[in-house]
Amino acid sequence: MRSSVALKLVMAVTGLLLVVFLYAHMVGNLKVFVGAESFDHYAHWLRTIGMPLVPQDWYLWIQRFVLTAAVIGHIVAATILARRARKARPVRYVHRTRVQGSYAARTMRWGGVIILLFVIYHILDLTTGTLNPVGDRQHPYANVVADFAPDRWYVTVFYTLAILSVGFHLRHGLFSAVRTLGQRTPRGERLARAAALALSAVLVAGYLSVPFAVLTGLVD
Repeated sequence: MRSSVALKLVMAVTGLLLVVFLYAHMVGNLKVFVGAESFDHYAHWLRTIGMPLVPQDWYLWIQRFVLTAAVIGHIVAATILARRARKARPVRYVHRTRVQGSYAARTMRWGGVIILLFVIYHILDLTTGTLNPVGDRQHPYANVVADFAPDRWYVTVFYTLAILSVGFHLRHGLFSAVRTLGQRTPRGERLARAAALALSAVLVAGYLSVPFAVLTGLVD
């Protein structure tokens, strides 16, 4: 914890782990376009991974534990680094020229708060079913359709805001992680920026395709 380099490595590694999960989760979500039977089968299959070596649902609980640890490590490292940055400059500049920076870099903090609130809501909605109109663990497809129904447009608005925040956060985070892990050449930075933008755009499009498909009646 005394080394800022170590903390940046923690942020990079935990961030990349979360990105891998986000893409895997997105691919699973897209099964909703195949139909209710395929989507429900996929959701039930997740609960049986590792059987009979481990009991049912153990894979999901292991995954939740690892992801929770990654999120906590990511937030703690980010908080410590932010505090150190403020302590390094206890007195603000009287005049400071405008620093060139991306929109994502300037909004990482509030974007992270929105994402955290969304994760909590998402768990209560589609994992536990507490806030879902159907809340039937045996029929996940029905839960998704009910969740993003036209009369619940405000849920889609909140979902969209959260996913856009994830996209901005991811774009800046991927580029920062590549730099932290050693990429410093001009050509490498250009490639990293382009790759981060492309990966973020794909993620945002993939996640938002589901609620908007339900909202417009493409999925019902």
